[in-house]
Amino acid sequence: MVQSDRHNVLHSSVLVLNRSYVALRVVSVRRAIVMLFRDAAEVIQLENGGYANYDFASWCEWSAFRDEAGNGELSGNGDGSGQAPDWLRTVRHRVLAPRVIRLLHFDQLPRLSVRLNRKSLFARDENRCQYCGREFSVSQLSFDHVTPRSRGGRTIWENVVTCCLACNSKKGDRTPREAGMDLWQRPRRPKCDPVLRLKLGNPRYQLWQPFLAANRGGIEIG
Repeated sequence: MVQSDRHNVLHSSVLVLNRSYVALRVVSVRRAIVMLFRDAAEVIQLENGGYANYDFASWCEWSAFRDEAGNGELSGNGDGSGQAPDWLRTVRHRVLAPRVIRLLHFDQLPRLSVRLNRKSLFARDENRCQYCGREFSVSQLSFDHVTPRSRGGRTIWENVVTCCLACNSKKGDRTPREAGMDLWQRPRRPKCDPVLRLKLGNPRYQLWQPFLAANRGGIEIG
């Protein structure tokens, strides 16, 4: 079984493509390794300006070669970021954490819209309460219907905002005008998944860019 050299490696992210190389979703490295081990997917790797495909066995062999050659820590992860790679440790050797995998047996189609949930809402609003304007940790945040549901307000991007617990309690079942509370900014439907946008700010996910041109809005973030 694979164990991580660093605790967060198994929880870092991997982009999943369908057989036509269209981005579908983002999963953890842990989940990606299981898919590779079961021959449900293959690794897509940037090499010499092009892309190479590896099944689980050949990916382990290639990783072992780099590790034994002693250049694994210096030459980057093969993802174009120039950063030192993330390694997973097996009983016999280390394996590079993949960044992109491609499904081998399914031509699943991507969703066409950004899914609204707490994670994506907080990411859109950058963990900032849309009433007091302060940033909070996730545990101190809630969400609010600008037009209350009791008044016919719907759970849609244009009517839901991030708010802190204090502002949520203060506003109650009222509109912002009735509560005397101004919105920090008008809520809008994002064109790109906000969680994905945050991940793309990390150089380790630079390899994702070419695969996201056709679909940035409907990717499921696991």
